[in-house]
Order: sequence, then C-alpha cells, then structure tokens
Amino acid sequence: MRAAIYEEFAKPLTIRNIADPTPPQNGVVIRVKANGLCRSDWHGWMGHDPDIKLPHVPGHELAGVVESVGKDVVKWVNGDRVTLPFVCGCGVCPQCVSGNQQVCDKQFQPGFTHWGSFAEYVAIDYADVNLVRLPDELDYVTAASLGCRFATSFRAIVEQGKVSAGQWVAVHGCGGVGLSAIMIVTALGANAVAVDISDEKLDFARSVGAVASVNATEVNDVVESVRDITKGGAHVSIDALGSPVTCFNSVANLRKRGKHVQVGLMLADHHRPVVPMDKIIANELEILGSHGMQAYKYWAMLEMIQTGKLQPQKLIQKTISLDEALEELINMDNFRSIGVTVINDFS
Repeated sequence: MRAAIYEEFAKPLTIRNIADPTPPQNGVVIRVKANGLCRSDWHGWMGHDPDIKLPHVPGHELAGVVESVGKDVVKWVNGDRVTLPFVCGCGVCPQCVSGNQQVCDKQFQPGFTHWGSFAEYVAIDYADVNLVRLPDELDYVTAASLGCRFATSFRAIVEQGKVSAGQWVAVHGCGGVGLSAIMIVTALGANAVAVDISDEKLDFARSVGAVASVNATEVNDVVESVRDITKGGAHVSIDALGSPVTCFNSVANLRKRGKHVQVGLMLADHHRPVVPMDKIIANELEILGSHGMQAYKYWAMLEMIQTGKLQPQKLIQKTISLDEALEELINMDNFRSIGVTVINDFS
C-alpha cells in the first residue's frame, strides 16, 4: 500500500510502498476513504508524543470500509462503512468497564501508539469496542472530519461543559476544534464568543454561529473584552488551541462558578501553563479536560448531523491528495489554513 511516513521527527515525510496490514485477532483492517489533517498529527511529527516510535505513519481522523476482519470480531463484516474515535479503548480495563474508553488504561491511538491512516489501509485493534457505523447518507469526507476535532468538541461542550441554552461560551482559537465547538454551542441554543488573531477566521466563526468575536491582536485585554460581551464572564470557556496564553485567558474570562474545558493539546514546553489560581479559588471555578469521545456515544452527535442541527461539512474547506499532505502537515504550525482539510485521494 501507499503510505506517508517519516523516519525522523521534524524532517520531511515521504510516500513509500509498504506491506498491507493484516487484521489483529480482535480487530479489522480498514480501507481508508478519507482522513482529516489535524494539528495533533503535527505535534506527533514534531516529536511531542512519547508514544511514537520511528519510523512512523501518522493519521487518526479516518473513515472508510472494513476490508478484512480478525477471527474474534463479532460485530463487523467486510464492506461495513465505519469511522472511529482517535482514542480507542481495550474494553476490559476499569476505565472501559465504567464506560470511559476515552481514558482507557491501555488505549490504542492510530497515528500515535500505532501506525495511522495517512495510508491506503490501517489496522485497528478492539474493533467491537471502537468502530462506529456510518449512516448511509454521511459521506466519507465529512465522516473523517468527526474523529478528533468535532467529536472531541462535542463531548467537551455537551458532557464536560454541560452547556445549556442561553449560556455564554467563550471559544479561544478558531481552528477545527474551535469552529466545531462554536457550531455545537449554537445548536444547543447557547451564545458563542469566538476569540482568535485572524479576522478571516473570526469571519468564518461568525458564519457558523458565533454571536460575537474578539481579535486578540486588536484589544488591550482579551479577558476584559470577553467579560464585557458576556456581561460578567463566560459560563463555559474552551481553550481550543492549546497555548499558555489561551489557557490563561480561558480560565480568567469565566464568571463565578464557571467551567474551563481544556481541549487544545499542551505539549512540549507548554505542558505546565500558568493559571489564575486566585480566581479559581475565590470564584469556585472548575477546570476540566476533554480527551476524545467514546464510540458508543457517537449516536447523539450523528443524530444531530442527520437532522441538520449540526453541519460539519460546512467546516471542510479543502480536500487534498496523500502526496499533497506531505507539505500540508509540516506547515500546520503557521495557522494559515481556515476550517478543516481532508485527504480523499490515496492513489
């Protein structure tokens, strides 16, 4: 099969022909039809993830067709249209038994712990626990955009933030995670405030539901700007980027007893950010993490997509080939792209 691979961190990727994978005993091989290009892949390529062993094939936002099935798999057959969360559970550890596969003690992450889906085929363990059946009307490109950013945002907003109608939600960073969060917040009847440094991204954020926006380069104080717009602070605030500045601002712009949800990865030199602990104590603020979403909980998100309440396809701005992905991946840290980019040509 053709696959994008790197043999050194932060060095150019190449396309190589490598052996097709075989299905694990409890897993499947998926023919990849589409795969999202995510900043998490960039972090992995930079060497920020200790689970990655070289050489490595990145990619974790995938949708495709079951090509072959391991002998212990009971729920899936060849030809099934599927996607999956970027965090896969083992199904038997205490976290999985409690229904929290997103923090599985033995978690499997395609593109990180194992070779991923910047390839024609990818092998997936624990298929009965982790695969999600795609509705017939959901195309592969849209389905691939769900696996990391959209699903993670959905759980961050619905399960962790418990956002409800009428609340104010600040979203710091208008990349794929942030735009997904804004769309989900809006569908729930809450009010999203978009924060970014790009007017173009803020315009796009308003087009998918943000009721207000803040350009962090054009105001004296992001926190005060958000507090003014929300008349006292956000009920829930999301750091959708993952930087010391956005993390601090997201906590500091909360109203009393508000919730901060950290979605953007904080890796390398950013993994110990400063937070306003005085406000956390005095205002009884909550700080929560959000790490993907369990496969069995996809149904609610998929129902909202099927009824048109959520339209993730609007976030997809570009489709590219596997060859084009080599350059796109290494340039992700310049933050020039708007919306979501998806690989849909592996030939």
